[in-house]
Amino acid sequence: MTISFIRTLLLYMVVILALRVMGKRQISELQTSELVVTLLISDIASIPMQDSGQPLASGLIPIASLVMFEIVLSVLMLKSTKFRKLICGKPIIVINNGVVQQNEMKRLRMTTEDLSEQLRQKNVFSIQDVAYAIIETNGKMSVIKKPDKELPTAGMLAIPVPDTGIEAVVISDGVVSQFSLQLCGKTMDWLQSVLNGQNLDVNDIFLMTANKKGDFFIVKKRASK
Repeated sequence: MTISFIRTLLLYMVVILALRVMGKRQISELQTSELVVTLLISDIASIPMQDSGQPLASGLIPIASLVMFEIVLSVLMLKSTKFRKLICGKPIIVINNGVVQQNEMKRLRMTTEDLSEQLRQKNVFSIQDVAYAIIETNGKMSVIKKPDKELPTAGMLAIPVPDTGIEAVVISDGVVSQFSLQLCGKTMDWLQSVLNGQNLDVNDIFLMTANKKGDFFIVKKRASK
């Protein structure tokens, strides 16, 4: 029983490491080759997990080989556009200048319901509002609205907007994040001065966010009942 537990834990860590080496993408963002490798790795890892009679090498070697193949494939795709198109395909325009491309939708086996659903997921509720809709190589849809249907931006209205930078979580459940402080250009001295001004200690904070401008937001810990 102990050996099975150790084997499972080891293979789990190997699979996590393999996926980290290949990249930090969500499943929905995987290209075709990446999805295939991910599925194969999970299947291969399950064999020595279920059968303790199988040597660990029967799982580790194929996983390492697949990761190596995927890295080589990624490098080749970076070097050659034609090779990338061969492996991943190319984006397909399903709405071009406001006109639905029926032939392209048939190629993708995409129904009108599929089109409407993906547009709604982009907060577009009328096909008439769309200038271009493109199905990317990972299956996601990119949408460009018609100019008169776009919401006005501060730039269009000539309104100056200050750059406050990234709002980062600098304290999470009483723990300070040095990385987040660096992201918003702040120091421990600044953080301590803010907390002193609020008569708070780090351990009193459940959540604190801050940005480059110096704006901050604090949520105190609730007293435990």
